[in-house]
Amino acid sequence: MLDTILAGLVFLLGISLPILLLYRFHPLAWPWHALAVILAVAIGLAPGTALLNSVPGTFLYGFAIGFLGIWGLGGLAGFHRRAASRPHATIAGACASAPRSATS
Repeated sequence: MLDTILAGLVFLLGISLPILLLYRFHPLAWPWHALAVILAVAIGLAPGTALLNSVPGTFLYGFAIGFLGIWGLGGLAGFHRRAASRPHATIAGACASAPRSATS
């Protein structure tokens, strides 16, 4: 039971942490994100080791693959925080809001 709860927490942390980092600090240059995706795939396809046969090792591998995969794909997909929209003063906007005189 404890292993299941711990696995869920590691999974949640492995997915939410890269999303939070991408949101807070914005993506880096695209080659770093491409390298993270390649590294996640390489870790996932690597032959099993003695570390992978233990519960903490499985959690570590799962966290690394999830973190690198989400961070890499999120950066490549252009995960950008939207800027707060502010009304910009334009000539057309100023003319449209100006009162019209009765002579024109």
